[in-house]
Amino acid sequence: MAHMQNMPLNARRTFIRSVAPEPIPAPPAVPAHTTTNNTDRGKREWPPSVRSYVQRSFAEENTLPNISRLEMETKLKLIISQSVEAGTLGHMDWDQLPLPQVMIQNEKKQTEYTTQISSSPSRPKVIHTLTHQGTNEALPKKRKPSDPDPATDAAIHNSPWRSTDSRSLFESRISYPDKRPRNGAAPEHGSSKSSQVLDGRKKRFENTNTAPISMRPWRPSSINESPSEEPKGPIVGRCQDLEKKFFRLNGVPNPDNVRPVAVLEKTLEHLKSKWKQERNYFYICDQFKSLRQDLTVQHIKNGFSVTAYEIHARIALEQGDLSEYNQCQTQLRALYAQNLGGHPTEFLAYRILYFLHTSNRTDMNDLLANLTRTEKDDPVVRHALDTRSALALGNYHRFFQLYLDTPKMGAYLMDMFVGRERLSALSVICRSYKPDVKLRFVTEELGFESDDESARFVCDHGGQHYLEERDDGVRLLTSKALNFFETPLKAASAPKPVI
Repeated sequence: MAHMQNMPLNARRTFIRSVAPEPIPAPPAVPAHTTTNNTDRGKREWPPSVRSYVQRSFAEENTLPNISRLEMETKLKLIISQSVEAGTLGHMDWDQLPLPQVMIQNEKKQTEYTTQISSSPSRPKVIHTLTHQGTNEALPKKRKPSDPDPATDAAIHNSPWRSTDSRSLFESRISYPDKRPRNGAAPEHGSSKSSQVLDGRKKRFENTNTAPISMRPWRPSSINESPSEEPKGPIVGRCQDLEKKFFRLNGVPNPDNVRPVAVLEKTLEHLKSKWKQERNYFYICDQFKSLRQDLTVQHIKNGFSVTAYEIHARIALEQGDLSEYNQCQTQLRALYAQNLGGHPTEFLAYRILYFLHTSNRTDMNDLLANLTRTEKDDPVVRHALDTRSALALGNYHRFFQLYLDTPKMGAYLMDMFVGRERLSALSVICRSYKPDVKLRFVTEELGFESDDESARFVCDHGGQHYLEERDDGVRLLTSKALNFFETPLKAASAPKPVI
């Protein structure tokens, strides 16, 4: 120790203030009761890890406001003394060992928590043995038989695992059907798992209406519903209004605000007429959502439901509202599975085109694997499958021929990704045709309606410098453009979110 005290320890620099660091004391001396003799104590060489640990303990940036220096030094001496006595001084990981002030702070928190638990009236009082947190595992110390600790012995004697009950704590948590203790033993007085408690728990779950509100299972409620009402099944609407705004339900629907099927059929005809006359999509969408909601709360699944969802899906598709379209498409798949009529092959073709738009290969493969021969022979589905095949083969000539001859309302879906395919085709044309091509060729190959439309498409993507007007017409300078359209193609090919 005298050798260590003569050796100065450099304190860790701090950027907070420039005052001279307080001298760091050397590791405290081993108490007199340790097994190390006096001659070895003066010649002990402390490991560098111990010195570093002492230096970090006294560093100013590691001080805690609620831990005094005296408490920290006392704890530090205890840690090193225990390590020397156990012979683990050179084997411990001092770099990972918590500092003395941290251990003291953790012990105080554990003491406060134990005090709160023991003073709580709703919990049984349990005697906790306070240990030095963070040091027990690293500093094992076996108490000698000649050094008894009455407090520790009392705590162990009163600990839960020393209970006089013949059953373990886990076994006592098991509730048996006959509500009687095993092996004919009499129920323990004051046990938290007594038969009275179990019976009370059983009664509490038998009738949830008489239980406290906080203990009842949650279920939606409405303003006009009394607390004791329970829905017995699908409600039957009594509302006679043809038009009704959509609102999200936050409870059990009121039958007075729900329209029955007869009224909903009149509502559908009324909305079809309004759409043809006014073309107000926001109004029509709100009314259709309200109609679908009335169908849902009444559990109506029939041919009329299929018709309502199909009409709303077509209107949403026409307006480019993929969110509402996908909601209708999801419900239609479930309704088609029940063979309720409608046009399942038409919307199957729309699903294929939608997967092409979102580049969803996983769902596309699942769909193709489940197709039947009858579905493949349907003209609308056949067209969608041919479109997928043309894109897979990179045959843009075939793709734009199919684009110009799309049945039903598939063109609205193809319009969503035709720009991406035109950029892809332009990149192929610029690499294949040199030094230039007529703009008319681009118009015919990429399915444009006029040369002006094709020229506008090239200019919208920054390719106006590659258009040159000559005597025989406007030409696209493919040699100069070359890979120019690759950049906008990457942006257009970014994965689309699946709505």
